[in-house]
Amino acid sequence: MATEQALLAAGCFWGVQKRFSTLAGVIRTCVGYTGGHIDEPTYPIVCRGDSGHAEAIRIEFDTSVIDYRSLLHFFFDNHNPTTLNAQGPDHGSQYRSAIFYFNATQQQIALEVIRQLNQKSCFASPIVTEVTAAGPFFQAEQYHQDYWLKNR
Repeated sequence: MATEQALLAAGCFWGVQKRFSTLAGVIRTCVGYTGGHIDEPTYPIVCRGDSGHAEAIRIEFDTSVIDYRSLLHFFFDNHNPTTLNAQGPDHGSQYRSAIFYFNATQQQIALEVIRQLNQKSCFASPIVTEVTAAGPFFQAEQYHQDYWLKNR
């Protein structure tokens, strides 16, 4: 089985993990923090909104079941990529829409998908999703992992 990783941010990571965990081809997910300038961030630090981190989800997926492009289409279908630093009632850079790519191929696909969605006017406003190289990923505290399963 060939696997690949994706690192995405689309608002509060609890709901994002729930949606991706049920997607065919997703092997495992982990929520955490990435894109910031503080080593070893914690939830309270990230919630302040000044660490630069986004609440994100690391996804391992089976490429024979779902490819990266399809994963990104699911990503865009499941949040509002046109609002800067906000998703629903959550506001701040920690809730931004972002794709953190691991290689040039992922970067190219992300930029291509965004360009195509914007050309087709799939959203009322242009996509503001950040596309940036993946940096350190810090796993969130255990009580955040699979929060949706623990709090039904």
